[in-house]
Amino acid sequence: MWTEVLRLDLLLRRRSMIGFALGMAVYAFAVVALYPAFKNDSGLDAFTANSETVAALFGVSGSLTSPSGWLNANMYSNFLPLIVLLLTVGYGAACLAGQDEDGTLGPVAALPISRRRIATQKFAAMALLAVPVAVLTGLCVLAGRGFELDVGVGPLIGTTVGILLLGIAFGALAMAVGAATGSRGAALGITTAVAAAAYLVNSLAPVVDWLKPWRFLSPFFYAIGDGQLDAGLPPAWAAVLVGMAAVFLGGALVAFERLDVH
Repeated sequence: MWTEVLRLDLLLRRRSMIGFALGMAVYAFAVVALYPAFKNDSGLDAFTANSETVAALFGVSGSLTSPSGWLNANMYSNFLPLIVLLLTVGYGAACLAGQDEDGTLGPVAALPISRRRIATQKFAAMALLAVPVAVLTGLCVLAGRGFELDVGVGPLIGTTVGILLLGIAFGALAMAVGAATGSRGAALGITTAVAAAAYLVNSLAPVVDWLKPWRFLSPFFYAIGDGQLDAGLPPAWAAVLVGMAAVFLGGALVAFERLDVH
């Protein structure tokens, strides 16, 4: 029973996984295909220069007409992380606390495998759920070379990995909160609040001086907030995100061992 829980959860979530992946791929291709119509629009750069705070709220900084600026503004700094978080946080809140509330976690916990292995397999399922969305999006962006949207393959891969690690970290946090409280609502609420605050800190730090030192507390900074689409994902930043996910997974394992499963 090394992968039964993993395979079962992926089977139950396959429709949402495929739907989100295909939907994001269509959106990404549209963003890529529209780039030639806007790449020489000086008004976009003027908007960024004249409305820095408003632009920052959407994770936009620098030139909107450069390939990386266009992709960040329309996808990588906002929409793609949101979709990945919808998948991972939604599953993280449901896989332990949600199933416990529904009464479906009891039969799983009664299987002749340890709770630690159950939680680890659910963590793996959560990570795999986000892979098709991020990978298909990246492939569509690579197709942008035919639409004058030239982005380096290395930085694109690094940014994709960063967003995946971001989703995994917050998904693990949702698992930990859910296992600790036994409440899917609490897991969703607390994790969403933390993610929203972290996003705002990372987005506004470039234009709000007193927030700049705090950006290092935001997982978004390590995933997308340090020019990753231009320079790639530094190994140290990837290690920070992996460390966050590991800490939250450890908390989930400990809390699940103590959870009174119905």
